[in-house]
Amino acid sequence: MKKYIIIVLLSAFVVSCKSKAVAVQNNTTTEVIAKKDNKAIEKHYENKLDFSTLNIKASAKYEDEKQSQNVTADIKIEKDKQILISVRFLGITMAKALITPTTVSYYEKIKGTYYEGDFTSLSEWLGTELDYNKVQNLLIGEAFDDLRKGEYTQTIVENLFRLEDQKSQKIQKVFYLDPEKYLVQKEEISQPAENINLEINYSDIKTFNQGTIPTTLIINAVQPKGKTNINLNYNNISFNEELSFPYSVPSGYKKVLIK
Repeated sequence: MKKYIIIVLLSAFVVSCKSKAVAVQNNTTTEVIAKKDNKAIEKHYENKLDFSTLNIKASAKYEDEKQSQNVTADIKIEKDKQILISVRFLGITMAKALITPTTVSYYEKIKGTYYEGDFTSLSEWLGTELDYNKVQNLLIGEAFDDLRKGEYTQTIVENLFRLEDQKSQKIQKVFYLDPEKYLVQKEEISQPAENINLEINYSDIKTFNQGTIPTTLIINAVQPKGKTNINLNYNNISFNEELSFPYSVPSGYKKVLIK
């Protein structure tokens, strides 16, 4: 069913002169800061999570305009190499995805279908450009894009650093960082002309020897076909274990194309 695929993909699966930060006296004040003041960006990457493998046991709630569903998800990450996500309902695997820097593969049990391809069709289907790094960043709470490669207008909104991408007119991207640890609190990616919007909120930060990671992700997606909400809660997190990444499509499943 489509909801399991979306959980897999989204759970799989977003700054010319020197200035100083401005103190905000209330939660509605916004003050523009020079574009090239990239202190917030530099600080964000000083908090980069350091790990070789990451094993996450999570619970997820999927909700759209017609239905809601509670499932569990096992997320395994071998940093910069592969991500394996298994979605289960009542202990039964309903969908599984294997994501690498070059390929995206998944299957779902209800209709007995599977997909094998790259990120091109997937990006068009979800309405925002995806690659392996963006999916990995989404799951570990780093900025969806590499902020060091962009051009951003920096403001302070509700005591958060707000970084708005200035490079693309068609796709609007906004990132919100907290002023203490410069962690991502929220990111917004939208295509207003197409009525497409993706918002990701992070909370419940936990600190480990390997760094900090949010344990609650709330993903809100709006497309012309409707709205989707996913709440993802990390119940157990372990680092640097020796993990296996078993993935094979069950026999008899039919290949599908994403359009």
